[in-house]
Amino acid sequence: MLAVLGSPPHDDTGWAVEWKFDGQRATVVVDGSDVAVFSRSGADVTRAFPELSRVATAVDHRRVVLDGEIIAPARDGLPSFSRLQQRWPQNRRPTPELLREVPVQLVAFDVLALDGLDMRAALYVERRAVLDTLAPADGHRAVLAVPKSWTGISPADMLEIAASHRMEGIVAKRLDSPYRSGRSPLWVKCPVRSTAEVAIVGYWPASAPVASPSIGALLLGGRDEAGELVVVGKVGTGFSSSARRHLYELLHTIERPDPAVDRGFYEASGLRWVEPLYVGEVAYREYTPGGGLRHASWKGLRAAVSLSDVQLPA
Repeated sequence: MLAVLGSPPHDDTGWAVEWKFDGQRATVVVDGSDVAVFSRSGADVTRAFPELSRVATAVDHRRVVLDGEIIAPARDGLPSFSRLQQRWPQNRRPTPELLREVPVQLVAFDVLALDGLDMRAALYVERRAVLDTLAPADGHRAVLAVPKSWTGISPADMLEIAASHRMEGIVAKRLDSPYRSGRSPLWVKCPVRSTAEVAIVGYWPASAPVASPSIGALLLGGRDEAGELVVVGKVGTGFSSSARRHLYELLHTIERPDPAVDRGFYEASGLRWVEPLYVGEVAYREYTPGGGLRHASWKGLRAAVSLSDVQLPA
């Protein structure tokens, strides 16, 4: 079940509020001692996160299906998507050194099945009560966490609190919502800044001398109502040095002579067009058609999101 992007609901009586975590959406299936991890697209990424096998012990080896977010906490305890990206690509088992340096945790915010019982038709409050019984003891919280859910509190106030705590934002969920596949207005995500999943359609190489080739900025695209890929803006901030180098390694091998998208409102001087194979996420202050993204900042690649899911920023 996916949330729609929106403003905090005005009615605080029919909604629960949870923190929005900056990680990778995942479904975790526990069957006794066996644990399988699936990405949002349905890909099996169990090998990439071997430490999540300990979720089985955390839930007392029960048969359970959990929906949640895989996060990589930074030293300050906050989720860091750039750290999580160090665990990619996800078709291989990480080295022991990487497991030590970048441990991950499952933040479970919903339960879809328990001991053979399908919970998806149950109301949010009912599923949440069951989920709370699965919250692990102290010794297992490093691998599994069940975040707090607030009711009777203004979602708008919670969004301000999220900003003050440097969280990504909030997700408001209807107390009477069943669990439904796809995107639903019964869940509303309210980031501190707006975010969008966008296609990479071009890049500018870094102009300053660097030890290794890297990107300076990316040109981004989204699909309009007709399904056509159009330019939505550029982003040149938010990258770590390693991310700039990694993106160059990915993009310079898929350059093309002509754009896969309408040039839109951007000059092509120095721009290198690429096949639109990669999807990333940006945070931004505002988007206007014809004007593009304002104050955009790069958040990271989104390997679990396909090009067909990309839309225009809201």
